[in-house]
Amino acid sequence: MKIYFAPLEGITGYIFRNAYCGIYGHIEKYFAPFISPSEKCPMTSRERRDIAPENNTGINLVPQILTSRSDCFIEAAKELQTMGYREVNLNLGCPSGTVCAKGKGAGFLPETLALQRFLDDIYAFSESVNMKISVKTRLGYYNPDEFYDLVDIFNAFPVSELIVHPRIRSDFYKGEPRKEYYAYALEHSKCPLVYNGNIFTRKDYDDLSGVFNSSPETIMTGRGLISDPSLADKLKGFTSDTDFVKFRQLHDTVYHEYQKIMSPDINVLYKMRELWSYWQTLFDGKDRDIKHLMKAKKYAEYEEAADRILQN
Repeated sequence: MKIYFAPLEGITGYIFRNAYCGIYGHIEKYFAPFISPSEKCPMTSRERRDIAPENNTGINLVPQILTSRSDCFIEAAKELQTMGYREVNLNLGCPSGTVCAKGKGAGFLPETLALQRFLDDIYAFSESVNMKISVKTRLGYYNPDEFYDLVDIFNAFPVSELIVHPRIRSDFYKGEPRKEYYAYALEHSKCPLVYNGNIFTRKDYDDLSGVFNSSPETIMTGRGLISDPSLADKLKGFTSDTDFVKFRQLHDTVYHEYQKIMSPDINVLYKMRELWSYWQTLFDGKDRDIKHLMKAKKYAEYEEAADRILQN
C-alpha cells in the first residue's frame, strides 16, 4: 500500500510536514498546498518558502499548481524544475467558491474544450522536459456523470497518476463519496489511479474492498491523517504503545517551530487552533480543557490547557 498526504491549505505546510515525517513517516508522497501562479508571478515568496528544498529535506514532496491558464502553469513548472522538482500536480478538485468563480480547481471541469487545450499545452511541455504531471480531480462540477467524459479526456494524455476524489463540487466534503464512479475509473481509466476521500480509519480503507473487489493499492488522505496522525501507522500495521508519545512529540514540535517564525503569541495560537479543530476528536472527556485551549490568547494559557489535555 502507498499512502499520499493530501494538502490542506494553512495546515500542511513545511513545518507540519517535517514534524510528521520525522515522527510518524510511512508516507510515500506529500503534496504541498497549491501554488496559484499569475501572469506576473509564478509563485509568491510564501509559496516559494514552503516548497524550498532546504525546508523539505528527506521529504518526497510534490508541488501542486492551481490555474486554468496553461502559460501560467508552465512558468510555475519551469520554476519548480529549477528547484529540482521532477513531478507536479494539477489541482482540478478545489471546491472553494472564490477559486471556482475564477474557473480554477473544480470550476475548470465543465469547460471541457478549454481543459483539453490546457492539457495539450502542459503535457507537450512536460514531455519536452521529462517532467511528470499528475492530476487531482473531482467527478465533475454539476453532475457526477460528467466524470465519464473526463475519464476519456484524461485517457488522451500521459497523466502520471489520476487522483480521484469521488464527489462533485457542490458536495464539498460532505456525505459519502460516490465510490461507484471510482469503480468506473478502475475499469476505464488508462492512467494509474489513486483513491481519495473519507479514509479516517483502518475500517474505512478495508471497506473499500467491498466496493472495488480489492482495496486500492494507492490512497490519498489529508483530513484523516490530520485527525488521527497515527492513521498511516494503523493502515500499514505499525501501531505500538507509543502512539501517545508520538502525538505529544508532534504537537510540541509543531508548536515550538511555529514560535520560531511567528509572533505575537496569538498568531501561533491561531495555527494551533486549526490543528486542534481536527485533534479534539481524539480526546473524549476533555471538552472543557479544549474549550479553554481554543480561547487562549497567550502561550501560558495555551500550554496550561494543552498539558491538561495531553496528560497520559
